[in-house]
Amino acid sequence: MAILPLIPPQKTPLRLLLLSTPVGPLGSGLGGGVEASVVNLARVLGQRGHRITIVAPLGSVLPDHSQVELVQMVGSFQPTAQTQPRLQPSEPFPVANSALANACEYVQAEQARYDLIVNFAYDWQPFQLTAMLETPLAHFVTMGSLLDVMDQVIAQTALQFPNRLGAYTRSQAETFRQTSLSDWQILGSAIDLQQYDYCDEPEGSLGWVGRISPEKGLEDAIAASASARRPLKIFGKIEDAAYWQSLTKQINEAPAPVNYCGFLSTPELQKALGSTQALLMTPKWIEAFGMVAIEAMACGVPVIAYRRGGPAEIVRDGQTGWLVQPDNIEALVSAIARIGEIDRRQCRQDAADLYSLTAWGDRFERWFYQIVSGMMSS
Repeated sequence: MAILPLIPPQKTPLRLLLLSTPVGPLGSGLGGGVEASVVNLARVLGQRGHRITIVAPLGSVLPDHSQVELVQMVGSFQPTAQTQPRLQPSEPFPVANSALANACEYVQAEQARYDLIVNFAYDWQPFQLTAMLETPLAHFVTMGSLLDVMDQVIAQTALQFPNRLGAYTRSQAETFRQTSLSDWQILGSAIDLQQYDYCDEPEGSLGWVGRISPEKGLEDAIAASASARRPLKIFGKIEDAAYWQSLTKQINEAPAPVNYCGFLSTPELQKALGSTQALLMTPKWIEAFGMVAIEAMACGVPVIAYRRGGPAEIVRDGQTGWLVQPDNIEALVSAIARIGEIDRRQCRQDAADLYSLTAWGDRFERWFYQIVSGMMSS
């Protein structure tokens, strides 16, 4: 993964406004890994003396962020982009009475309070604000290409405002065919390693973590665990109840137990996940990153993932897990049989070396100072 060089430590602290995902409140799990990205970035930059404000839907909670201001917006949540058809009208999501529309109004009204605004919302509305504001607006794009209208506004932003686009991974950025890789800052992701305990003596279960929705491919993990006759523990928010119901027969007929463990807090999740032998990642789409992969590795848990999207840039095949042919149940089963070949200590070490908050904060700071200094010199 290409990363930005480190910044000199004497830079003046910035006043930053982070526009959170509008699909649900922070802490709800509805925003998946994007929630963790917003919270972790606020944590690491706040610790460095930057003044952080987060704008998020009403009901959001922050885990002990006394140095972060939280502004909550009333209004309806946005639908998730992955549930929408690719071909959309020019304004695909509902605007009236939405938390995101209210957040955009707040940004316009309060922009002078900030040196930089950072958008995490995968939606056309904040992108259209870019040319309307005096305060620079950067966009950390949290998913790959899903909607034609998003491809268009992202390409337009790249053309009009160079250096304003950030992405988790190269694989994600490359899905936007109207832009080139040089239009993007590849920033990766990170976790607070202190929140994750290393487990050297796992139980016999496999694990699966994520939003329970069709694009996450949970049925493949259930089928692989059944074929391998290994128990499976499922963690995550049930986003699509009909999809979850469709898996009932498959779960009930599995020869080994399949247990739904719910949506857990980080302390609860890391303890439960750390005791599993391996994490299965079976997405049917191109994951922008795959936060659960580094969460598992931080606990010493090897990752078995489809060689697709972000996870393929995180997992080192044969070192921290196995990468297998996408949508291939037999390949998953073969990898499960070889999980004992992976050194759990190496998984933990990779998480510490490559995905620390310190290194991630360095990359974002460098990018932010480039944008702000460019505005001051223009």
